[in-house]
Amino acid sequence: MRLTAELHCHIEGAAPPQLVRRLAIRRGVNTEGLFNANGSYAWSDFTSFLSAYDRAAAVFREPEDYAALAHAHYAGAAREGMIYGEVFISPDHAASAGLSFATYVEGIAAGMEQARDETGVEGRMIVVGVRHLGREAVTRAAKAMIAHPHPLVTGFGLAGDERQGMATDFAHAFAIAREAGYGLTAHAGEFGGPESVRDVLDHLRVTRIGHGVRAVEDADLMRRMAEEKVVLEVCPGSNIALGLYPDRATHPVGRLRRAGIPVTINSDDPPFFATTLGRDYDETALAQHWDAAAVTDLTRTALRAAFCDEETRVRLLARLDETHPS
Repeated sequence: MRLTAELHCHIEGAAPPQLVRRLAIRRGVNTEGLFNANGSYAWSDFTSFLSAYDRAAAVFREPEDYAALAHAHYAGAAREGMIYGEVFISPDHAASAGLSFATYVEGIAAGMEQARDETGVEGRMIVVGVRHLGREAVTRAAKAMIAHPHPLVTGFGLAGDERQGMATDFAHAFAIAREAGYGLTAHAGEFGGPESVRDVLDHLRVTRIGHGVRAVEDADLMRRMAEEKVVLEVCPGSNIALGLYPDRATHPVGRLRRAGIPVTINSDDPPFFATTLGRDYDETALAQHWDAAAVTDLTRTALRAAFCDEETRVRLLARLDETHPS
């Protein structure tokens, strides 16, 4: 089996439709219009996708709901070969569910640990501030993470509508996380242009970029990213579903990789985009004409860039090398 690793997946966005339907019945949540005739999430554009995402997330009300979600995600991905995965978690979603941040984290951790015990898959959490909620909300997210540390919470990031606000608005929140030793990433270069990538590199001092694909539009920026070894968390299936690119063959992930930029493959919000991490690996590799060694290198890049402890990283890299020797 091909082994994979993931750095970019939103925990609520990983919710299987069948789990959402089951919890909606239990919690008395109306899901009319949330699913299409095939039982998949129904949406037509970015705005309706965000609405469907929030409606699905609304069924998660208790720690055990989040434990079931995390277990479903990690156990399912492990069956396809994932050995390590990070998920984005949001204090704002916790608050919407009526949960404290600490209780929210504990629920997700319980599901991750159950999946690890069953399959060996390792997981970590990245706290994200939501950009379009404003500077204060992002700073609150960073402070909540610092106030309630958990061994599986290892990174801080910025999500939400990257067309709103300036990167400088969030510099204080990222300074808080950096000083506490957390890994740093930020969404940019998806719906925002290459300037959004440059801004988070300059002002937030991240080592990874969520998406970042529109850096391909700026040759100077690509050279800088290659020189600085900025890791891209590329989500081809998501980009295609949201209309950024028509198909995997024309997706710029290959050009970015050939430019010397470390790229990884990720699923973002898999059931919303009719994908899985395994499918994103396989279909992207086929479309980009990558051989088995190139696919293994994607996983190796992700493990090297992971926000995890060195003992875990070394162990997972050894497992990868044993399974796919060079």
